[in-house]
Amino acid sequence: MICKLFVFRHSETFDNRRGIFSGWRDSKLTSNGLVQAKQIAEQLERYRIDYAFTSHLRRAQKTLEIVLETHPPVPVFVDDRLIERCYGLLQGKSKRKIEDLDPEWYAQFHRGYELAPTKGESLKMVEKRVIPFLNQLKSWLGKAPGNVVISCHSNSIRPIRRVFENLSLEQMLHLETPQDLALIYKLQLNTLSGGGRLGESNIQNWAGMLVSRRVKLSTDPSNPLKKYYDL
Repeated sequence: MICKLFVFRHSETFDNRRGIFSGWRDSKLTSNGLVQAKQIAEQLERYRIDYAFTSHLRRAQKTLEIVLETHPPVPVFVDDRLIERCYGLLQGKSKRKIEDLDPEWYAQFHRGYELAPTKGESLKMVEKRVIPFLNQLKSWLGKAPGNVVISCHSNSIRPIRRVFENLSLEQMLHLETPQDLALIYKLQLNTLSGGGRLGESNIQNWAGMLVSRRVKLSTDPSNPLKKYYDL
């Protein structure tokens, strides 16, 4: 059986407009961001959506809310393996000012793979938590097939695109995903014998990961995503 995955990055926020590192802090959608979210909604309004996934960050949730307005109610699951890359002590700071201070270091961590800003995540660390989410999703859909919408972030969408577009590491590092576009992928499932149907209680049994809103740094002892970093 083939299911569809509709994946998009949250639409424009005030931090995006001002060139600020957001990471695990939140930022509201701009008026342009609201328009972008409606453009994604228009793109997906002709498709059936059965499940939705997002992070706890409001910018991703608000984008998802707008997209789902034209659809019947569906289960929405919050899983912070989809959360934006944590930029640690750089969160809330100007990207331009950081780049001006040390252009070489900025390039290495901003579009590198293994270098993490202080108390933040590298893209490798982000990938290590996103891939288990995708593996779990495929297995879970084998028991209760359906089309899935995923509202995520500019860095958590990179590993997803790498998997479904068969990209090299270098290609993934330099991706720029528009904020007004849904990417549509087909997921081939090995449906399990006796698998459930939509509406049955098993659709509620999603074991996700949730980062507390008070946790803003990846090095926080309370960060549940740390279990993936050393895999």
